Amino acid sequence: MHVQTGFFAHERTVLMDIGAILGFIIVGLIAGAVARFLVPGPDPMGWIGTIVLGIIGSFVGGFLANLIFGGVVAVSPAGIIGSIIGAILVLLIWRQVGGRRAAV
Repeated sequence: MHVQTGFFAHERTVLMDIGAILGFIIVGLIAGAVARFLVPGPDPMGWIGTIVLGIIGSFVGGFLANLIFGGVVAVSPAGIIGSIIGAILVLLIWRQVGGRRAAV
């Protein structure tokens, strides 16, 4: 096991963090867009809302996958399929909560 020290070790860690963030954004955008496409109805949210929907859906999908398949209660991001399923669930819940507020 080789551990890097010095300036280059810090630079590598920063690049991996930026890569993870970009990965979350890309998966979030894809999962949110697919969820909005598959669930018909008006959703007044822009690109940022779609990305946030997909990212939250990824964590919901990961939580459900861990609970169902692993029997553990743990929050972790899911793959693209789990992210889409989670985003659909979040979108349906969002509509129900938003619908009640508008009616009151």
